[in-house]
Amino acid sequence: MKYSLVIPCYNEANSIPTILDRCQDIARDYDFELIIVNNGSQDETQKVLSNYLETKFLKIVNIKVNKGYGNGILEGLKEATGNILSWTHADLQTDPYDFINAIKTFEEIENPEKIFVKGRRFGRPFSDSFFTFFMSIFESILLQTRMSDINAQPNAFHRSFYETWENPPKDFSLDLFVYYAARKNMLKVIKFPVLFGDRRYGHSSWNISFASKYRFIKRTIKFSFELKRRFR
Repeated sequence: MKYSLVIPCYNEANSIPTILDRCQDIARDYDFELIIVNNGSQDETQKVLSNYLETKFLKIVNIKVNKGYGNGILEGLKEATGNILSWTHADLQTDPYDFINAIKTFEEIENPEKIFVKGRRFGRPFSDSFFTFFMSIFESILLQTRMSDINAQPNAFHRSFYETWENPPKDFSLDLFVYYAARKNMLKVIKFPVLFGDRRYGHSSWNISFASKYRFIKRTIKFSFELKRRFR
């Protein structure tokens, strides 16, 4: 099988060398491609990426205007050629090499098209863990299916599942959409632990204050009701 990992980058120029270094270890042992999406960055991301144009396992997608986290991932997935598709974050709070655990899961299972593989975070601050727990309970009750650690990375799945998506959201709701769609498609969800550390460079675009979390919760709840209606 061939594996594709999409990493959307918005002002993450400092993280790119580490991302490439960690993914080099994956490419050495597996049929693997890394798709880095320059998602409308305003820093040196494009300049840094230009130093890696000859990297065999790397594809670069440039988006001039950032239209959302989900949009960056979706544009990257359009360029993916793997049987198994995945994405993770560029901020290095989770190690890109964690994807190796997803690969091993797919290598060991008889029917890879019937599973959805996802990280399960540990090592997070109590406040963030409580926030995640609250949202997981809310989504599980509303959507009437077990949902936990919805925004954990990476997410990995067979191409056949990706081809069933209709009108996926282009913001942070993409994680919720895909996780719930996997449940509705009766895919077996397999999780593995990932250490969630401190951000190495820059700062979060949303998890910076109570007000920003409130706005995130408000948008997520609104989309959750829409999602329930869509899959009814």
